[in-house]
Amino acid sequence: MLLNDDCLEAMQKLIDDGVQVDSIVTDPPYHLQSIVDRFGKEGSAPAKHGTDGAFARASKGFMGQEWDGGDIAFRKETWELALKLLKPGGHLLAFSASRNYHRMAVAIEDAGFEIRDQLMWLYGSGFPKSHNLGDGWGTALKPAHEPIVMARKFIGGTNKNNREKYGTGGINIDGCRVGLDENDRLNKGGSYSGNRTGSNEDGWFTKANNKIEYSEPPGRFPANVMHDGLQEDWARFFYCPKVSREERNRGLDHLPTKKTSSMSGRRNSHDMEGYSIDNDVTGRFVTERKNIHPTVKPQELMKYLCRLVTPKGGIVLDPFMGSGSAGMAAKDEGFEFIGIEKEKEYFEIAEKRIQAASPLMEFT
Repeated sequence: MLLNDDCLEAMQKLIDDGVQVDSIVTDPPYHLQSIVDRFGKEGSAPAKHGTDGAFARASKGFMGQEWDGGDIAFRKETWELALKLLKPGGHLLAFSASRNYHRMAVAIEDAGFEIRDQLMWLYGSGFPKSHNLGDGWGTALKPAHEPIVMARKFIGGTNKNNREKYGTGGINIDGCRVGLDENDRLNKGGSYSGNRTGSNEDGWFTKANNKIEYSEPPGRFPANVMHDGLQEDWARFFYCPKVSREERNRGLDHLPTKKTSSMSGRRNSHDMEGYSIDNDVTGRFVTERKNIHPTVKPQELMKYLCRLVTPKGGIVLDPFMGSGSAGMAAKDEGFEFIGIEKEKEYFEIAEKRIQAASPLMEFT
């Protein structure tokens, strides 16, 4: 079910219809417009360009997008609606930006969720948006991670009873284990007292009559870190690079190609802020795309996250669907999907991308 609607109104309608979902996996607006909202005077005139328009761009949000303004992800009522839609024990996974993650996490906790963990997606391809101050000094670090809050609706009874009744409450450990290779060295040492059965990082063990027997390990225990290519021996985490051009544009053959930029605040050739994208610095960061959403997440990453917290055959909700990566992932993993997206342009992109991933899906 895909809904082109405001997420607050759409979630309330779903609640009124008695809908319940098993998990929420979403990438809400990051609200990187903090300069004006936090420090501007009430009732003051809108920000104007400096010599490079940096202040005006910052006031509009990530990459100058109006939809990234506001505070929808920082509002308690947003996550209260999400909480009502979840079954007891259902998990929420929500991306955020490194510098204001805390605002979203607090809103989620205030809404009644239990914060269970913080996941971290590491990547090496971030572009530093630092202003050169001279003498080797700048104003920002290179972005290389995005935090993800892992929260859970409180369970009914015990974890075991909740899972038996609703199918939720746990996380899919074995379904998300990281594969082993020939270079992995399994630590089978250690001492155990008594007769017992249990598990460790490397698999299951059984001890009886002073003899320890191990089963074949199904893979390394999933960690709260995902990355796009750390090669060190200790980095046995889920591997996922950033989205490729082919994946970004999958299913969009019939849409027009538009110019876009990776430079903050410059997206459209029709001068969102009075700039022409054709003159974007040196032109090195201008590209043509069919999917012009600026924060497309990799499908493999979203598949991993959906699989981690959604029971077999469950329903995944994304109230901030964007260009549909979570929907593609959920359908590819065999889950039902409900996606909500307010922006018509992005909704149409998501519809086509999800249709390409799941041709038999019925759209509402």
